[in-house]
Amino acid sequence: MYAMVGSRPDLAYAVGMVSRYMGKPGKEHWSAVQWIMRYLKGASGKCLTFTKEPELKVTGYCDSDYATDLDRRRSITGFVFTVGGNTVSWRSCLQKVVALSTTEAEYIALSEASREAVWLKGICEELGFKQNAVEIHCDSQSAIYLAKNHMFHERTKHIQ
Repeated sequence: MYAMVGSRPDLAYAVGMVSRYMGKPGKEHWSAVQWIMRYLKGASGKCLTFTKEPELKVTGYCDSDYATDLDRRRSITGFVFTVGGNTVSWRSCLQKVVALSTTEAEYIALSEASREAVWLKGICEELGFKQNAVEIHCDSQSAIYLAKNHMFHERTKHIQ
């Protein structure tokens, strides 16, 4: 768990999945943990690297996986943020509510990423690095449209 939290964003999803079953693990969960360990052994040379860039621009990338949690039908949010091209923040977690569509799941992921973007922008500005608007990349055109043009529609009126 420490490796994922501190230095390995590539483990966030897999560790998040198996950690849900720590209370009552089964054989399939142990197999997944063994797979993660084999992956770590094979990718031991992979690590975060930091380079000096002339501009410390905050950029984000977000995505969601609709209704992946088969037990409760919740979706997974994932995002990664870079500052000056260097990965500094990432998360993979279950969404707190059950999304009723892929658009809603992507919109929730975009909302979570936006909160992280505001926080990272504030830190950079506090350190003296002027920031323009943070760019967040999302692969869902409908979620982007909804974020830019919040409208009350029969299918989106319940989204907060």
